[in-house]
Amino acid sequence: MNKTIQQLVKHVSVREFKKERLSDEIKQTLVTAARSGATSHFVQAFSILEITDQSLRAKLAEITDSASYVKQTGTFYVFVGDLYRQSQLLLEDNQSLAGLRNMESLLVAVVDATIAAQNMVVAAESLDLGICYIGGIRNDIAKVAELLNLPPFTIPVFGLTVGVPAHKNQVKTRLLPENQVSENQYPHDRFADLKAYEALTREYYALREKNGQQTSWPDKNIEFFKAIRRPEIAAFLKKQGFTLD
Repeated sequence: MNKTIQQLVKHVSVREFKKERLSDEIKQTLVTAARSGATSHFVQAFSILEITDQSLRAKLAEITDSASYVKQTGTFYVFVGDLYRQSQLLLEDNQSLAGLRNMESLLVAVVDATIAAQNMVVAAESLDLGICYIGGIRNDIAKVAELLNLPPFTIPVFGLTVGVPAHKNQVKTRLLPENQVSENQYPHDRFADLKAYEALTREYYALREKNGQQTSWPDKNIEFFKAIRRPEIAAFLKKQGFTLD
């Protein structure tokens, strides 16, 4: 493996950061990397908001239930799926917004934002920084949109903490290849046979240096998906102008 691939396979989410702010030069490098990612049809349907206002960051930290590391990290970004610019272009050209409102366009914006964020993650980790995606930004998505003054046809997809790690957990064992990789067809039984992976992840959680648990990947997924989470998201998206058709 070359250095880039070694870095990718050693990825862990970091939730303990040193109280060190990132330099403007490093932040510019991270943003440049993010903005250089692949984008569908070159629409560049995302925006990046750095949260430097400490009062605003504290409010977002409370919403995300991630206060300890959102407030302490070197910097904090919110990645926004963003088709507002395109909506203005269409309106100025007296065109319908129907092609912007549908589910496919929303998906393009979410994917574009995600690719941009992952580019930033790779760049950050190459500089020995740590990161953590903050999906909790959607815990109160309407309030976040209000705090960030988001216009129609935008969605705050997630936050991203970037900073100097104070601690890293061991790398988690990913799904086994036989549970996730195939050729040509989807092997239903093999992909859903998780007995071996359950044993591996149960051992990982039991032996983890910090926050050890008696659990496994299947246990955590059952717990996660047995509840309906954030049911208000669809209503928010419709309010933002998307039809979800």
